[in-house]
Amino acid sequence: MTGRKPVKHPTAYRVLLCACCATLALAGAPALADESYPTEHTGLKVEKLGAVPADSMAAQVGLGGHILLLRRISIEPGGQIAHHSAATTPGVVYMESGTWTEGRDSGETVHSAGETFIEDADTVHWFFNRGSESASALVCDIKPAS
Repeated sequence: MTGRKPVKHPTAYRVLLCACCATLALAGAPALADESYPTEHTGLKVEKLGAVPADSMAAQVGLGGHILLLRRISIEPGGQIAHHSAATTPGVVYMESGTWTEGRDSGETVHSAGETFIEDADTVHWFFNRGSESASALVCDIKPAS
């Protein structure tokens, strides 16, 4: 004998414990997701490398009112790119140096030098440079002409 009193309704206690844990998990999840992404850019350098102007985009591919833009984006150590959507700006990103940690509601992905990823209509994300040196990427995207 262990000296413990037997529990009269062990199943009821298990159900209550599971219900409490599920409630806490579900109640805490939205608050964590809402507060886990940056709302401002910090430690960011954007260098325009080239652009196809709106008139050429209209004549060549029938995409009036848009430009094709190539940029080098660098994030300093500890820097970040704020939460944003690529819904209207499709793009291709080539990691040139260092690593960027991409955050999405579904989790994080680390992108290292030499890797390529896309920004499609469903992309909503943000980035951190958690490394000890500047990290840069070449970003080519289609943007509304302004």
